[in-house]
Amino acid sequence: MSQANWWKGAVIYQIYPRSYQDGNGDGIGDLKGITERLPHIAELGADAVWLSPIFTSPMADMGYDVSNYTDIDPTFGTLDDFDAMVARAHELGLKVMIDQVLSHSSNQHPFFEESRQSRDNPKADWYVWADPKHDGSAPNNWQAIFGGIAWEWEPRRKQYYFHNFLKEQPDFNFHNPEVQDWLLSTMRFWLDRGVDGFRLDTVNFYFHDKHLRDDPADFRLDGEAAIKPYDMQYHIFSKNQPENIGFLEKMRKLMNEYEGRALVGEVGESHHPIEIMGEYTSADRLHMAYSFEMLGPNFTAAHFRDQIDRFFKLAPHGWPCWAFSNHDVPRHATRWAKHGEQDAVSKLAAAMLLSMEGSICVYQGEELGQTESELEFHELTDPQGINFWPADKGRDGCRTPMVWEKDAPAAGFGSETPWLPVKPEQAARAVDQQKGVEDSVLETYRTLLKLRHATPDLKTGRTMFVESEEPVLAFHRGEKTICAFNLSDKPQEIGISGIDETLFAIDSEAGEDKVWLGPNGALIGRLA
Repeated sequence: MSQANWWKGAVIYQIYPRSYQDGNGDGIGDLKGITERLPHIAELGADAVWLSPIFTSPMADMGYDVSNYTDIDPTFGTLDDFDAMVARAHELGLKVMIDQVLSHSSNQHPFFEESRQSRDNPKADWYVWADPKHDGSAPNNWQAIFGGIAWEWEPRRKQYYFHNFLKEQPDFNFHNPEVQDWLLSTMRFWLDRGVDGFRLDTVNFYFHDKHLRDDPADFRLDGEAAIKPYDMQYHIFSKNQPENIGFLEKMRKLMNEYEGRALVGEVGESHHPIEIMGEYTSADRLHMAYSFEMLGPNFTAAHFRDQIDRFFKLAPHGWPCWAFSNHDVPRHATRWAKHGEQDAVSKLAAAMLLSMEGSICVYQGEELGQTESELEFHELTDPQGINFWPADKGRDGCRTPMVWEKDAPAAGFGSETPWLPVKPEQAARAVDQQKGVEDSVLETYRTLLKLRHATPDLKTGRTMFVESEEPVLAFHRGEKTICAFNLSDKPQEIGISGIDETLFAIDSEAGEDKVWLGPNGALIGRLA
């Protein structure tokens, strides 16, 4: 693998900065804390780190509302702290990717403050503005993800502005070329500082329908009520516009000016996400993309097989990035708990994920088998949870601090009173309880990451699925590697012959013409 293609088959470790390590004792994680803990990630065997937003922000949505795209929020430190973190990461052999929230800014961004003043100022057309209907109501039926309509009235302009998320997160008007050029310039700022790539937040949200046509109802609901009105619509006009492709190509052209840089896009979509991933990673667009298709409750062999198979059929020259957990969804050890004992499911999930064709994202704490934290309403900070409680408890449960030492205050996070509480159930899975412990979840991840690096088939070999019945998932990677997984807590067998060497196994064994898989068992072997 050349240096330019380091991302292909790479394992990217996601850091949620507020919750990784508190370096100054104020209860919030920061860049100095991250720098201190980078050796953990290097020892794990990851290729890169991805940092969720660290830019200047009022924190209405924990940094996904940016008010200055070229500076660090004081909560996390300074530009000097960032440079020191990048230098240390590179010293350890880790690439650094940072979150870029381009679809919208904070309402406290100077450009929005100017835009909202009048209809004829220099930034008047930098955000999405629209006149009210004759009765004063919003221009169309578009809904906001965090609740309510996606339009907010501005009396100075006597117009509404569009926001896919909170009203504090107005959407940029990507139909304005000046907006595109300026956003690309902010990316250049970080490329010049030495970052190795970007994770692009809501990459399919950039453009909206110029005609502001209503989104239709979601035809799949079948009369079932969704928790959010947003989920009742099929978003064919508020996002996923064809003009998006042109901007992705502009981004790729910028990246090509720098050696060995990469883009990974988050496709936030419930309709045809795999198709969008394929389209966005074809030709000279994104290097890779991921969706939420593996971030839900579905835990069947057919489901995983379908996502991988469909992607490569739709985009034979594209490249996916698979993840089981991130900062927006309940942790997979909790989502899939009914399929087996906690550690067993966590280790099985690690073996499956790290055997898949594509690049891989591992979310902090996933390597510990970390579970979702059960929080009370008064402990929440996430607007999604606060707005939709108790039907939707929000995202704070997967964002609680990383646990390093079981018996230290806040499990070694760095402050006795962190921004989100550390519960005993999470502290029990601390690094110091698993490091060096044979067959722990942490050591299983380390073993698998080492195997992935040492086995070219597992990094870039093509996938060919083996015929199997539920609950067994099996596939070839490349010419010589075979992988088999039991997605249940009952023993299973599958007919596979020709295994010359077992490279990795969890409670499983290869025979002459079959593989026996114990409960939540896994086996990776080399064929003769």
